[in-house]
Amino acid sequence: MKRIMMIPMMILLACMNTWAQDTIPLSFGEAVAIGLEQQIDLKVLENQQQVLRMNSLNARLRQLPSLNINNSIGRQVGQQFQQVEGELIVTNQINNRISSGLNSQVPVFSGFQRVNESRASRYFEEAGEFALGRAQEEVKFTIAQQYLQVLLDEQLYTIAKQNLQNQKKQLEQIEGFVEAGLRTLSDQYNQQSEVARLETVALNARIQWETDLWTLAETLQLGPNVLPRLQAVDLKQIRNEWLGMDLPALYEQALQQRKDFREQQLLEQGNQRLLVAAKGSRYPQLFAFFNYNTFFTSLDERTIRDQLLTVYPQRIFGLNLSIPIFNNFDNKAAIIRARANMMNQKLESKALERKISQEVKLALENYKGALQRQASTALQLKAAAQAREAISERFRLGISNFVDLAQANQQWVTAQSDHAQAQYTLYFQEVILNYAMGSIP
Repeated sequence: MKRIMMIPMMILLACMNTWAQDTIPLSFGEAVAIGLEQQIDLKVLENQQQVLRMNSLNARLRQLPSLNINNSIGRQVGQQFQQVEGELIVTNQINNRISSGLNSQVPVFSGFQRVNESRASRYFEEAGEFALGRAQEEVKFTIAQQYLQVLLDEQLYTIAKQNLQNQKKQLEQIEGFVEAGLRTLSDQYNQQSEVARLETVALNARIQWETDLWTLAETLQLGPNVLPRLQAVDLKQIRNEWLGMDLPALYEQALQQRKDFREQQLLEQGNQRLLVAAKGSRYPQLFAFFNYNTFFTSLDERTIRDQLLTVYPQRIFGLNLSIPIFNNFDNKAAIIRARANMMNQKLESKALERKISQEVKLALENYKGALQRQASTALQLKAAAQAREAISERFRLGISNFVDLAQANQQWVTAQSDHAQAQYTLYFQEVILNYAMGSIP
């Protein structure tokens, strides 16, 4: 039976040796830095932010005059039309032509469309910055959750291994008692069954640890067959600053600090500006323009310089006024779409505001509960250790039976696990509270 029970442990040790060859030491700060560098969603947002910056710059520059230079060169073979002394002469020959022009257009009045579009683009750009900042906080939050879960799994696995070793020693002791006639074979068989059960418990704990470790490695986008070897975090509890504030004050503070709420506010303001810009399409549009054109032709015997600069230059300048009368409801449809976008954005802002209120309240209550749970499990662990020590001594003296010993040991192991979970839960609940408040470090 012992050989059968040792087979899973030998396989497990072989896996541990293989696994240890592909590990890298990693602290929590380093894990966060790698996550921020490798996270695909963040890279997508950074690319989108570059587009928003360019859109903002483009909207501002559209208020300035536009300037274009046009040049062309070509050859015309066939009939050529020339006007000489009031007559139109048609000849069949080759004509080499060079033409050049400079065109400029200046917006004078466009119903304030360009001004409002420029302001809207700035709002959208700033909203994108807040969206990127919140996404970075989400990455930190996810890494913190997975990092702490791996550390907890490791500690639970350590507890399971220690309990297994203790029970194996207990089995050896009971076997000695049986040989001496102080205990019955039923106690020995019960203890062998308990050792076999604890080997399975330790194996499951190990599998859970490795599974969560692979999940963290995937989040960090580490290389193939590379696992992090995590450094422990300081679980020493320091009173959180948010505990000294009442719920309304926390809620107001969260609204000021939450980047996603600031993003929604800016998106709402930007959509309001786009609505005003869409309404501006109903007003007349006034533009000033200036065109300078000249050309050279091989049919003219004068030099290229004289033709381009003296003979054929033309300058045209003036104003262009466009008055919308009927354009198939294009302007009206644009206004309706802009108004719908603005109203939808207001609805999203209100929904997020309610969500923040719920998140802050829930995070605060869970954090307070985690504080109480940690204190309770500390007392539980202390009492279970004392009870186990007393019953172990009574069992050694033959006063207590195997059932009492097994129950005391189980309560002690449970107390260890509960206390470890309470410590990491409290640490993570503080992270959740900071995340809900928009101040995750």
